[in-house]
Amino acid sequence: MREGKLFDLIARGGLVCYSVVHLLVAWLAAQVALGDRAKADKAGALQVVVANGGAWLLWLIAVGLAVLALWQTSEAITGHRHVKARRRTVRRVVSGIEVVLYGLVSYSAVKVAVAGADDGQASLVARILAESYGPALVTVVGITVVAVAVFLAQRGVRKTFVRELDFGDAPATTRATTIRLGQVGWIALSAAYGTIGVLTVVSAVTFDPAKAGGLDVALKTLVAQPYGGPLLLALAAGIAAFGAFSLLDARFRRI
Repeated sequence: MREGKLFDLIARGGLVCYSVVHLLVAWLAAQVALGDRAKADKAGALQVVVANGGAWLLWLIAVGLAVLALWQTSEAITGHRHVKARRRTVRRVVSGIEVVLYGLVSYSAVKVAVAGADDGQASLVARILAESYGPALVTVVGITVVAVAVFLAQRGVRKTFVRELDFGDAPATTRATTIRLGQVGWIALSAAYGTIGVLTVVSAVTFDPAKAGGLDVALKTLVAQPYGGPLLLALAAGIAAFGAFSLLDARFRRI
């Protein structure tokens, strides 16, 4: 097998792993909505895998997503040369964001595979807030996450993710299904990250690290609101749509 073909196979496998993680997150989010307050963030989904004897799968997820992160790092620095300069800059920014998304899940997979548990983001935020620069730094991080969430939402609304796909001779129904799942999925992911960003800013303003955290804290905050259960179920369905889209993305992504 040629080196290029091997990279292509590993990268597409990484996208499949990314899909599996989000389908697990969606399932756990639905459990939270229905009354189970167990962890439902990405690390929580990975812990479900390792608890069921899937440590080998965690390493597979980590390697696949690390390859994706390295690929997108290259794309962010020197890639997308086939498009016009203005659009090239936007595409490289998108690649940079994907580096962060893939890298965080890969890091979480390694961390859970090695340690079997998550240290908790709240304790990290507490340490940062204890510093003189802490509130300002945490606020900037929260605003940045909200900005990324807005960017993810416009990817879904404007369907810009389609530029990264090559449908070839795929049937029209497959094309339409992929695009619709992508729209719903990116918007749902945006809502999740937006909630995380807002809660991070709130933690800085109120000096309360407990209000900050990952998707786990965001989901439990949502379910505690009026009509939180149905709202969280809708979000879980959206994240599941993103997981399904990622499977199709693995098939049609230009690599």
